[in-house]
Amino acid sequence: MVSSVPVTAPAVRARKGSEPPLVMVTAYDAPSARVVDGAGADMILVGDSLAMVVLGYEDTLSVTTADMAHHVGAVARARPTALVVGDLPWLSYHVSRDDTVRNAATLVRAGAGAVKLEGGVKRLEAVRAILDAEIPVMGHIGLTPSRSTLSAGSRSRVSGSTRRRSSSTTR
Repeated sequence: MVSSVPVTAPAVRARKGSEPPLVMVTAYDAPSARVVDGAGADMILVGDSLAMVVLGYEDTLSVTTADMAHHVGAVARARPTALVVGDLPWLSYHVSRDDTVRNAATLVRAGAGAVKLEGGVKRLEAVRAILDAEIPVMGHIGLTPSRSTLSAGSRSRVSGSTRRRSSSTTR
């Protein structure tokens, strides 16, 4: 049975590493959010992949904070119990501290309970700025699609993984 208690960022943090594992599924609109929430996901990611999946762009680089806020709002209006996580698009957190916080706040005002960004240690100041504004933020390790688009395309190598790969693994 799906819980009617909303999932919060502190609840996600408390469950990190526990069993059963946390489940995050992507949705871009209210009908999809209802299905994902009804299936019992802990988090709904409104990902910048909406650039290609919904908006018809070639890659994620063209999606804007306004595009993301529009879709975060659509997901949030479904009133899911899952935590809504808004993906900060490329160059929305590579800017000044004030602009970074303003962009994160735009997604929160639209209905996100947390924001997500890519970039590791290079983005530590952006993470600090967002946290200082009391906005929950999640990092993304592994395949970083926004950055891979700029370098070798979406088939670029996974980073941040501790899993060993055999020499026959396709990259």
